[in-house]
Amino acid sequence: MIEILKAALFGVVEGITEWLPVSSTGHMILLNEFVKLDVSTDFWNMFLVVIQFGAILAVILLYWKTIWPLGLYKHRRRTRIIWKKDTLMLWAKTIVACIPAGIVGVLFDDWLDEHFYNWLVVSIMLILVGAAFLVVETVYKDRKPRVTDLRDISFKEAVIIGMFQLAAAVFPGTSRSGSTIIGGLLIGVSRTVAAQFTFILAIPVMAGASLLKMVKYGFHFTGMETAILLTGMIVAFAVSVAIIRFLMGFIRKHDFKVFGWYRIVLGALVIAYFALFARA
Repeated sequence: MIEILKAALFGVVEGITEWLPVSSTGHMILLNEFVKLDVSTDFWNMFLVVIQFGAILAVILLYWKTIWPLGLYKHRRRTRIIWKKDTLMLWAKTIVACIPAGIVGVLFDDWLDEHFYNWLVVSIMLILVGAAFLVVETVYKDRKPRVTDLRDISFKEAVIIGMFQLAAAVFPGTSRSGSTIIGGLLIGVSRTVAAQFTFILAIPVMAGASLLKMVKYGFHFTGMETAILLTGMIVAFAVSVAIIRFLMGFIRKHDFKVFGWYRIVLGALVIAYFALFARA
C-alpha cells in the first residue's frame, strides 16, 4: 500500500509539472531522491517515462476536436465522413517538429539516461531555462505576436520549435513545454498558441518514448509493478486535466516570469541541499 501511495504522489507531481514549464522529468528525478519507489532500476527508468502517457490522455481528451482528423459533412439528407484539411496539416507540422527529438531519443536513449539523468544536470537546466524565460519575457514584452492561431503555424516555425524541443530530449530539467514555449515566443508565436502547440507535440513524443521504454523493459510486470504503473498514470491523467485548464486561463492574463523565478529558486535550493547535506 505504501508503494501505491508513493506512485500516486509521483502521479500528482507528473500531472502538475508536465504542462507547467518547470520540467516534469526534473521534478520526478528530484522527488526520487527523497521518496524512492521500492522497484528495480530498470522499472524506475521505464516508469519515469511511461507515467507521462497518463498525462497525454488528458491532452487527447481536452483537445479531441482539434486533433481528430475526421469530420461529418451534411448535405441535404446525406451525411458523409470527410478528412479535415486543417487538422491533417496540423498533424503534418507536429510530426515534422518531432523528428529531431525522435531521432535523438531512439539513438541515444540509454546513453542520456546514464550521463544526464541526475540532480546536478537537472538543477543547472532549471536555472538556465528559468533565466531564459525572464530574458525572453522582458525583451519581447511589448512585441505583438505574428501567430495568434494554431492553424497559422508554418512548417518552418514548427521545425524551429522542434529544435527547441530537442534540448529537452537531451537535458532533463530543461522542460519540454518550457523549451518549446520559449522557441515559440522567440519566433513570434503568441503564448496561448505556443502552449497549445506544445500540448499537441507531446502526443507523438510521449507516446513514442513510452512505447520505446515499454519495449526495452519487455512488458513483463509483476502484480505490484502493474499497480504502481497504473496508479501513477491514472493520477497523472486526472491532475493533468486540471492543470492544463489552469495554465490556459493563466497565460491569457499573465506572462511566464513566475515560472522562470520558480525554476531559478528551485535549482539553487537543490544545488545547496546536495552540496551541504547529501554529500556530507
